[in-house]
Amino acid sequence: MDIFLSQVLNGLQLGSIYALVALGYTMVYGIILLLNFAHGDIIMVGAYVSWLVMAQLGLNPVLAILLSIVACTLMGVIIDKVAYAPLRNAPRLSILITAIGVSYFLENGAQLVFGADPKVVPAFTDISTINLGGLALSFPAVVTVLVTIVATVALTLLVQKSKLGKAMRAVSEDMGAARLMGINVNSTISFTFAVGSALAGIGAVLYAMAYTQASPTMGMMLGTKAFVAAVLGGIGSIPGAVVGGLIVGFAEMIVTWLGLSVWKDAVVFLLLIIVLIVRPTGIFGRTMSEKV
Repeated sequence: MDIFLSQVLNGLQLGSIYALVALGYTMVYGIILLLNFAHGDIIMVGAYVSWLVMAQLGLNPVLAILLSIVACTLMGVIIDKVAYAPLRNAPRLSILITAIGVSYFLENGAQLVFGADPKVVPAFTDISTINLGGLALSFPAVVTVLVTIVATVALTLLVQKSKLGKAMRAVSEDMGAARLMGINVNSTISFTFAVGSALAGIGAVLYAMAYTQASPTMGMMLGTKAFVAAVLGGIGSIPGAVVGGLIVGFAEMIVTWLGLSVWKDAVVFLLLIIVLIVRPTGIFGRTMSEKV
């Protein structure tokens, strides 16, 4: 039973990280229909900031967490302003190619600055396990799950209840009409990138806490699996991103538990193929009608 609960917690931990990253994907797509493939590499930036602050500067882990989130947030806004904003009215394919280019730029830039070898991120805390009813649970796993729950609730309240959230929903429904109603569309989109990138920063800290390393290409597979999670749940849906992330996390956990860890990546993409065949809009996605 202890082994089973430990594996379930591992699945929740991994799925929660995917969920946080998928939330960033789904927010940006919901606003401007952009698949921001550079999103995974923003997590890489956050992990390197944590490494720099703790391993190189020897500063407090709390400061490392805050600076990682701030760095990711600023990076997301800068990418939007420099790479995406000039292409607001360009064909969607142009923006997609730009997103891929930004991803490669960040990866190769990190390799040029930090080198290709992975960097070991120091532990954020000396606590490794917590005892709950005689059961020893991984502290990073528990923290990851709790932080994901809080972040999801906070994001839902932001989108549904705040003025900026209403502006985001208006822009996602009809950008032209939102502009006519006095909403600053560019500021709203930048705010969306900032929130999504802040979630990526949180995901970077949790990933570094769980796997204690940073490398130039770490965001590639992480971002791809998070994209799969967003599609599984229904891209554009906040609950869908969370559910999709948990499905991907548990799928990997089950395959690893069965001793088939070499197949864990293949299983994730197999899930994507099945969902695209059976329900292309995802679990929580809605069918969009388009006038012709």
